[in-house]
Amino acid sequence: MPKIKICGLRRAEDVAAVNQYPPDYIGFVFAEDRKRYIPPEEAMALRRMLAPEITAVGVFVNADTDFVIALMREGIFEIAQLHGQESEEQVRRIKESTGKPVIKAVSVKTTADIDAWRGSSADYLLFDNGIGGTGRQFDWSLLRGYEKPFFLAGGINSANLSSALATGAYAVDISGGVETDGYKDAAKIAETVRLVRAYSASGGGGKE
Repeated sequence: MPKIKICGLRRAEDVAAVNQYPPDYIGFVFAEDRKRYIPPEEAMALRRMLAPEITAVGVFVNADTDFVIALMREGIFEIAQLHGQESEEQVRRIKESTGKPVIKAVSVKTTADIDAWRGSSADYLLFDNGIGGTGRQFDWSLLRGYEKPFFLAGGINSANLSSALATGAYAVDISGGVETDGYKDAAKIAETVRLVRAYSASGGGGKE
């Protein structure tokens, strides 16, 4: 059964929307140069409002490893997502220091980009276009034959959601696709979550 992650929550209204139409995961972006950045103290306040069945993910781009570990230990999120040029050593250190899962994002241009991370100790790879937040799709056919569970991101919205799910992704990661004028749109979140659940009910499914 494919999962869904709504990334880039910044406001109480965003949390209210996902609590009403719950995805499996949400993301807080801790990269200060990104438009969906949220300071850790604000993320903690939103985390306390989040329904307990939704898993919070902290998204970082080339952050200091100790900073990632420190925020993870504060309980703001349960999974660290590394969306820059972090090394396999950093992935392992975060996992070993916290005992928590790590998602490593991979920018995909060719199959060589995918192959380079096949042996990673990351719990999941997330395949995206660029370093995230571009709103652009890469060539999803490059994922054909990939055996392990993976997250898929990059330009996913209600119009191409079924194609994204058909890649066999364990989870789709959506941000701009559920926004209007740069802010999360409760109606779009509701529709996107509904479509993912309907896909599952109809017999579609990602790699478990």
